[in-house]
Amino acid sequence: MDEPGSADPVGSSGAKPRPRLEDVAARVGLSTASVSLVLRGVPGPSERTRQRVLKAAADLGYRPDRTASALASKRSRLLGVMIDVHSAFHAEMVEHLHTAAEEVGYDLVLSTQTRTRDENAAIETLLSFRCEALILLGPVAPASVLADLDRKAPVISVGRRITGAGLDVVRSADDDGVGQIIDHLVGLGHRAIVYVDGGKGVIATDRRRGYRAAMRRHGLDAQIRILHGDHTEEAGDRGGRHLLGGGDLPTAVVTFNDRSAIGVLTAFRGAGVGVPGDVSVAGYDDDTLSRLTCFDLTTVSQNAEEQARQAVLAAVERLDQGRAVPREIVLAPSLVVRGTTAPPR
Repeated sequence: MDEPGSADPVGSSGAKPRPRLEDVAARVGLSTASVSLVLRGVPGPSERTRQRVLKAAADLGYRPDRTASALASKRSRLLGVMIDVHSAFHAEMVEHLHTAAEEVGYDLVLSTQTRTRDENAAIETLLSFRCEALILLGPVAPASVLADLDRKAPVISVGRRITGAGLDVVRSADDDGVGQIIDHLVGLGHRAIVYVDGGKGVIATDRRRGYRAAMRRHGLDAQIRILHGDHTEEAGDRGGRHLLGGGDLPTAVVTFNDRSAIGVLTAFRGAGVGVPGDVSVAGYDDDTLSRLTCFDLTTVSQNAEEQARQAVLAAVERLDQGRAVPREIVLAPSLVVRGTTAPPR
């Protein structure tokens, strides 16, 4: 038991002082400069030295002060990522972006769009955290606005085609992806193929164009039918219920994305319409939900892992290598056939 009046060894608040770089250096008998090299992953120190430093840091509970390091180096080494909080595809992209960024010595700051928080607010948050480059997933702002933003920090647009703005773009060929779905369905024997649209925006426009072009390529101009929609499950549900109330059902429905396709599936299954027995359904994105056994959705993969890798590479080229000429990387999408498509009855 402590004697009355004895001093609190950790201070009056009871909190232990935060371990410093100097404490790690003292523990292993090295200079702070040498310890810093190890903790920053800089080549030079031997493997034995590296292991000693890492063990001492772990034993002491040392964590680098990122803010202080950034102020000292004038580099934050942070990449800002804007995502839609409701998108399973964006969540998967973030996982791949983290991996790609860590491999080149960067970290991510995430800022979300929600139903009450728009794109501008999400971007302002990233800038306030001193992010060196911005990776925007599916941005909807006008090209001129994104070009102005690029003057503050390099902008990499992921998923959306942008022309004439001098920005880096990483995307898949969306029109080709939807065309692959139509080719697949026509090959199964479908002719009455309805498309549930994704609303406004460049990505929605490209996918809608891909549907029209593929239907015309197969001589199905008279069968083209597009229902208004957006990127949500609710839009797919509305589209499905509209078709249910309209008399003869089509033999196949293609949607803007997997979320909308899940809404269509919900509406059809709730009405006792078999999928794919009565109607085939296909989505787009190959997000994590589409792979669940309860959906088993035929869809199109955008190769999220490669898009993430290319987006981080573009940011690093701008920041560390001084590349000034914008690049557009267009990846080929690939059809993923699962259990929601089959020949029509």
